[in-house]
Amino acid sequence: MITGPTAVGKSEIAVEVALSLGGEIISADSMQVYRLMNIGTAKPTESQKKGVPHHLIDVVWPDEEYSVARYQKEGRRIIEECHKRGSLPIVVGGTGLYIDALIRGYCFIELKTDWELRRQLELEGKNLGTHALYDRLKAVDPETALKIHPNDQRRIIRALEIFLRTGRPRSYYDKLRTVPNYDAIWIGLTRPREDLYRRIDRRVEQMFALGFVEEVRELLKKGYHRNLFSMRSLGYREITDYLYGLSTIVEAMRLIKRNTRHYAKRQFTWFNRKEGITWVNLGEITEDKAISQILYYLEGKKNSL
Repeated sequence: MITGPTAVGKSEIAVEVALSLGGEIISADSMQVYRLMNIGTAKPTESQKKGVPHHLIDVVWPDEEYSVARYQKEGRRIIEECHKRGSLPIVVGGTGLYIDALIRGYCFIELKTDWELRRQLELEGKNLGTHALYDRLKAVDPETALKIHPNDQRRIIRALEIFLRTGRPRSYYDKLRTVPNYDAIWIGLTRPREDLYRRIDRRVEQMFALGFVEEVRELLKKGYHRNLFSMRSLGYREITDYLYGLSTIVEAMRLIKRNTRHYAKRQFTWFNRKEGITWVNLGEITEDKAISQILYYLEGKKNSL
């Protein structure tokens, strides 16, 4: 497992580790699963992959749903396939919920979307406000409500759907862990905050130079409307607002930089709650030295198993 905040340098280091150890990379990025969304999700190019197999990238179209439950199922299948091939599965990414579902284990219930119920809840949120939905969730599932921001209508609705359709709160299912027998080794990459924020700003500027605006414009032309979950994601939302005339290109870039920094802060909060992560500070050593340290550490852990 190689994790860390956005723009810290996970992809590049993971590829070098995979090349040295005969590994395959399993992406733990909730946005890289979408096809056609390449620049804004910072997907590695074929040249950047250097021949290392990458999994769970380009899995669904932007108007398809992709759940954590599906990620868990497909990720565990790929891990088993890697073991059969004799290759090392290396999970790489910063989407905390995906990582927890895959490694630590959650029990997910298989429910096909009840679109009529969802529309009813979305209409309730529109008419009464997201706070009304949140109050409703607190009444039936206070444990889950504590884990969801009061303005996160999408997650509030999903939690209400589970209760209304099964008669049990989501927190009940969260406690039914299905932890696999993995010898997972966690490597975390970090940098000083100001260094990371400079890297975020440079990445956003590079995305614009590579044609991020044109990528979003083409998605809209193909019929992937702005209200899709994928199109409301970081970066795509701000550029869509610009293309609809709701902001300027300068404002769109500023907001993407700011919101990406906020996202990195939330990632740091998630990482700080986790135990067992071995941290490598890329602000103190070069990437080559970091790769050497990671390989040395992994070799020592392998010999101790």
